[in-house]
Amino acid sequence: MTSSATHQIESAQLRRSPRYGVFLALGVVVGILAALILTFAFGDGEGTSAATGVRYTTTQVFGFLCLFCIPIGMALSAGVALIFDRVLSRRARDVRVSHDRIHVEPEGTDAV
Repeated sequence: MTSSATHQIESAQLRRSPRYGVFLALGVVVGILAALILTFAFGDGEGTSAATGVRYTTTQVFGFLCLFCIPIGMALSAGVALIFDRVLSRRARDVRVSHDRIHVEPEGTDAV
């Protein structure tokens, strides 16, 4: 067996970044809670639209509000995540990294 080793020292940038999936999931939860609050805070109990005279159930009103509140919540939470990313990128620092690479070639390899 023959082996060869190389040793390199490189520089890398170390910084923290937010997990965007967590922020988007939190935005969905906030959007659902906002839709739930709006459903019961401004509902008149009858479920009748004053403009069209059509009756909507509480579940339908909640669904309609979710269509608007969830994307708005996700957009706001994504904006917060981008702001955190911008602030945390200012605290980035350069570090030196030792990089070893060992390549081993086995002896007596048979070509089939």
